[in-house]
Amino acid sequence: MLTLIDGDRRVAVRATTDAGGVRVPAEDVRAALGWELTDEGLCGHGVCVPVADPAALAGADGAIDLAALARALDRPLALDVEAGGACLGAAARARAQALASLEAPDFALPDLAGRVHALSEQRGRKVLLVVWASW
Repeated sequence: MLTLIDGDRRVAVRATTDAGGVRVPAEDVRAALGWELTDEGLCGHGVCVPVADPAALAGADGAIDLAALARALDRPLALDVEAGGACLGAAARARAQALASLEAPDFALPDLAGRVHALSEQRGRKVLLVVWASW
């Protein structure tokens, strides 16, 4: 089993590993990520992405190669086979849109008194963030 992380979702999928990479059954990819290899290409979420080499994406058994899937979707893949985990990052287009907006992603942290403050509460104001880490 492999834990596949996509955004805030964590899904356990069946996976096989070999020298060629990590392969996940097509039905698990469809259930976990919403993508399916069809004659039109890799389809899901109302769009189809053309796939130049479907054989590189899906083997004879129909299992999907995770690295090829990430490349086809233009998403970074972090994979740790020993730990049994994989994470698909945000697509390049989504990252570019977030950067172009010049708006920091929201987060919330407690102050020394335990009151939680969110960055979104400060929208429209100048904010100085001071960050420190012990490592």
